[in-house]
Amino acid sequence: MNKHFVAIAIGLIATLPAQNLSAHGGATGIVKERMDLMVDMKDEVKKVSAIFKGQREYDADLIRRAASLIEKHSGDAMTKLFPQGSLDKHTEAKPVIWEEWQRFQELADEQTRLAKQLHAAADNQGQDEEESDNASMMGTSSMMGTAPAESGTQTAGQAFKALADNCSSCHERFRIEKK
Repeated sequence: MNKHFVAIAIGLIATLPAQNLSAHGGATGIVKERMDLMVDMKDEVKKVSAIFKGQREYDADLIRRAASLIEKHSGDAMTKLFPQGSLDKHTEAKPVIWEEWQRFQELADEQTRLAKQLHAAADNQGQDEEESDNASMMGTSSMMGTAPAESGTQTAGQAFKALADNCSSCHERFRIEKK
């Protein structure tokens, strides 16, 4: 997978809340519920990211399970956990969420769509951009599959990158950066 993709995936993981309970800083109620949701998604992103970083063998079933969980936690399932004014000292949400509610909701809905795409693309391991460029230059194709431009289908790596980009866009705008 290309370096840009890996950097995005690592950046996404770094922006999500830590898994241990102390990371929630004593959050309760709806704030804790949404933090737990984000941790669940972060855990799935880490698993899939490990595949594309070459740290784990390609596993389409794992990708589908991760995509299903992310889809389940996206869209309305996510936005319902952000009722107006649900800010306390433990939250990592910025008040701008409620000022730009439509944008926040669109990103949450887009996450649902992208998770479905990832699920559908799980069997299309394809080849990364570097391999595709090399295969085109040499007039060969990879054993891993046809390049997306040739087949017209999205690879799991491309779908995962789009999902990770969407997460990053939301976090950059609506999440407080913890130092």
